[in-house]
Amino acid sequence: MIVTKRALVGALLCATALGVAPSFAADPIKIGLTGPYTGGSSSMGVSMRDGAKLAAAEINKNGGVLGRQIQLVERDDEAKNEVGAQVAQELINKEKVVATVGFINTGVALAAQRFYQEAEIPVFNNVATGTIITEQFKAPDYDNNYVFRNSAYDVLQAGMMVDEAVRQGFKKIAVLADSTNYGQLGREDIEKQLAAKKMKAVAVEKFNIKDVDMTAQLLKAKEAGAEVILAYGIGPELAQITNGMAKLGWKVPMIASWPASMQSFLDIAGTNGNGVIMPQTFIEDKSVPKRASFLDDYYKTYGVTKIPTPVAGAQGYDSIYLIAAAIKQAGGTDGPKIREALENLNTKVEGVVTTYDHPFNGKDHNAISRNMVVFGKVQDGKIVYANPEDAKNASTVRVKEKSSN
Repeated sequence: MIVTKRALVGALLCATALGVAPSFAADPIKIGLTGPYTGGSSSMGVSMRDGAKLAAAEINKNGGVLGRQIQLVERDDEAKNEVGAQVAQELINKEKVVATVGFINTGVALAAQRFYQEAEIPVFNNVATGTIITEQFKAPDYDNNYVFRNSAYDVLQAGMMVDEAVRQGFKKIAVLADSTNYGQLGREDIEKQLAAKKMKAVAVEKFNIKDVDMTAQLLKAKEAGAEVILAYGIGPELAQITNGMAKLGWKVPMIASWPASMQSFLDIAGTNGNGVIMPQTFIEDKSVPKRASFLDDYYKTYGVTKIPTPVAGAQGYDSIYLIAAAIKQAGGTDGPKIREALENLNTKVEGVVTTYDHPFNGKDHNAISRNMVVFGKVQDGKIVYANPEDAKNASTVRVKEKSSN
């Protein structure tokens, strides 16, 4: 049967006259979801993406936000700065997203988030940790900052790593970091933390992404008398440091940045990785009902027995709930209103990392403070609590400290 345009209009007018309102499905709320889903950083990107998708599915099942469903618009940035910038422009100009979550790599974040800043659209870093990320558009140079984050940024991690090395009594510290923005900014933060304690690393060495032989760097550290290694990089290369030490027959403790929890680190390092510790916001632990539900849902949905990169999966999940809470409080999808809502969230948001209580304000766009972060330890292919007290207190909600800067 062919329905003419005139007949359709007539039917609508008739329905209106009879007091029957025609029903139309509300447009979905488009949120960008960007990260490296292929390549060396993919275990972080895929874990983040899949955690975010679980959160969106839960929210949609419960009626969505403001009566509208969340639609995640996925894009692979390939961990490449130029691709990240292109993806940002596509999501903003073509897809008309109202916010974006993601960014695994600090370099990609710095290259891409300026487009969101210019468009006055909130962008949420849920894995990238470069300290400068949330400071790129701060006052007084900018009236408003549209960049937010719910990962443990580098100054926080660097401080924990240095403090732990000192707590264990080490005085001769070697620093190894990859050559990316992430690695070098982290290395700078470590050296600043050491300087604050009137200390200086006995060796500072650089390595490149995809390097598999760390012999030269490790020999310099060993010859300098290093008692401990502070390493900043991602899983595959961090694993090669432990393998290089085994090859040299030289074993000293290693305190690494958080990506030592990546599945790639565990796979490549094998037993050589045992004992390595790293800052973590989330460890696969079912002692808390919310975390247990999240983990069971993740395992069942994606057919796995563990999350490839647990921290990324958990933070990706939480970021969607934070954005959804801001949209609900804003009463719509206007960018400036969502930003204002994020800076003044008036309801607690229960996540799996923590329960967020006023996580942001006009001056601080980092949701995570140091008291929320614990040390994880590699133990036979798994990440466990390094400190037994943290395991005992896993169910305790850690409220954000007043100032995390």
